[in-house]
Amino acid sequence: MSVGERIVVAAPAKINLFLHVGDRRADGYHDLESLVAFAAIGDAIAVESADGFSLSVDGPFAARLGAADDNLALRAAQLLGAQWARSRGAQIRLTKKLPVASGIGGGSADAAAVLRALVRLWKLDLPDGALQELAASLGADVPVCIESAPAWMEGKGERITPLPFLPRLYLLLVNPGIAVPTGPVFAALRDRRGLGFVRPKSAFADTSALLQFLRQTTNDLEQPARAIAPEVGYVLDALIDQQGILLARMSGSGATCFGIFEGEDERTKAGARIAALHREWWIRGTMLAPESFAEPVFV
Repeated sequence: MSVGERIVVAAPAKINLFLHVGDRRADGYHDLESLVAFAAIGDAIAVESADGFSLSVDGPFAARLGAADDNLALRAAQLLGAQWARSRGAQIRLTKKLPVASGIGGGSADAAAVLRALVRLWKLDLPDGALQELAASLGADVPVCIESAPAWMEGKGERITPLPFLPRLYLLLVNPGIAVPTGPVFAALRDRRGLGFVRPKSAFADTSALLQFLRQTTNDLEQPARAIAPEVGYVLDALIDQQGILLARMSGSGATCFGIFEGEDERTKAGARIAALHREWWIRGTMLAPESFAEPVFV
């Protein structure tokens, strides 16, 4: 949605449907393999033309963020301006609806959304690959969040192969209300599935085909995350105990987990039962995003 010099875009939650981790590289990163999708919920970014750069934050998780001048979304704007629009500035408003440090790409999605919004606000005509290259310099998850569409992600996150849109999935996202820092989870990694999994050669015919594929995979970071934060295990146990559950898994480095359910009714009832027992947990029913969020629309 664009109103004058103000543009609002979505920063949807990133879901690692699986995540396999390779050895640590010389640059400190690990090579990864992941099937990434995006949920139809997330943060929101609004940008307006301004002199210089500023960031304001509201929303239910605003207080959990650190200093505004160290926010990845603001750094993304400053970097884009320095490289491609030196005379431009922007006022950025971030509505923070996703938990912080939660494994669903909140900060990366916010940064990517700022980049998308400012390209449109400033009417930039960037060379092919320029935005992805800039995104990769900000963080491993930022490039895949630029399109916010299903993708096979490799390398440290910069090698992205777009995929056809995935079958309809009824998702329940659950976070136990704790932040799990990524670094310690990788440091605690011992056993892993590793790399070399065969990429699907065609679109998944239906939900059953996608689930059959996912059941051959893991999230290699789940066990170290559970060791650091036992609450992750409590969430997964709560999901697995629900009627209609098809798959329960942690996303990213945690602590948010997702459950895939047979239908909307089963998902809704499961969310209500879990919420009744764990009122401090963040619980949201959603679905995979129906389309790319690269266009300036918030769902």
